[in-house]
Amino acid sequence: MNGNDYLKMLVEDIHSATVAIIGPDGHPQTRIIDMMLCDEAGVYFLTAKGKAFYTQLMEQRYIAVSATKDKKAVSLRGRIRSIGSEKLDEIFEKNAYMQKIYPNDTRSALEVFHLYEASGEYFDISDPARVVRDSIVIGQPETVVSGYFVGSGCIGCKLCYSVCPQKCIDISIKPVVIDQSRCLHCGRCAEICPEQTIEKRG
Repeated sequence: MNGNDYLKMLVEDIHSATVAIIGPDGHPQTRIIDMMLCDEAGVYFLTAKGKAFYTQLMEQRYIAVSATKDKKAVSLRGRIRSIGSEKLDEIFEKNAYMQKIYPNDTRSALEVFHLYEASGEYFDISDPARVVRDSIVIGQPETVVSGYFVGSGCIGCKLCYSVCPQKCIDISIKPVVIDQSRCLHCGRCAEICPEQTIEKRG
């Protein structure tokens, strides 16, 4: 799957997501928000202009989103912008339940927000013996490489493989290579490495 497939999963299959923002007391605050639409430019959601959430979105212009269903998760962090009533009719057409919440012209109380520049990941543990991890990018955010990486000082002792829960380390070459798409980021490989050549990044 690619990034657009993950966004489609977020919107159509999972739909309701936890959105985190900084509250007025300076601490994280979360809300459950429906992700209404997605396209190649990002993800769209909405809120009423009278809500405190709206004020926070307008001030901070940045959110973190996490959603999960059937042991599959999508997480994103990035920049948002208000696009006013743009795409509002499309949202109501695709999400018919909204017409009962905001009937007729009461939808004018709402404003659409666009998550347009973000990075994150897809994480699937539906098959516990073979997890899947993949990166998601919207727009051109500053990318942060995260995970465990083996340096040139590797002596090929294979101890890392012996403690890896997913056995996702290729020990047929030296330095050994960790399959980032399956790594749990548990850190056991780094702990046991006698040369301390496994580096945690991000």
